[in-house]
Amino acid sequence: MFRRILALLIGFPLGIILVAIAVSNRQPVDLILDPFRPETPALSVELPFYIYLMAALVLGVILGGVATWMGQSRWRQTARSQGRRAARWQAEADRLAREREAAAETADQQLAISSR
Repeated sequence: MFRRILALLIGFPLGIILVAIAVSNRQPVDLILDPFRPETPALSVELPFYIYLMAALVLGVILGGVATWMGQSRWRQTARSQGRRAARWQAEADRLAREREAAAETADQQLAISSR
């Protein structure tokens, strides 16, 4: 519940700010992709300015997520290897428990036979 309230407290004002930016920056702007002839560009895109702002925001979030994911690869690899190790130890413990139970049953049967 706290997370939902916190998300609303952050997300709602952020949404209002983004809408205000979009409304105030809707005039078209040329993005010239030809550094050699800026007067007569071969490659240019004309979009409202807020599209460039939103694209930069989305690109930053994606690049930040990729960088974080790559930075945590060491920890994910450690977790995988520790998980495999834990599974091996659990299998060993289960095997030993089965052997102990089998030995106890054998000892009980021998006790029952010898007490007759």
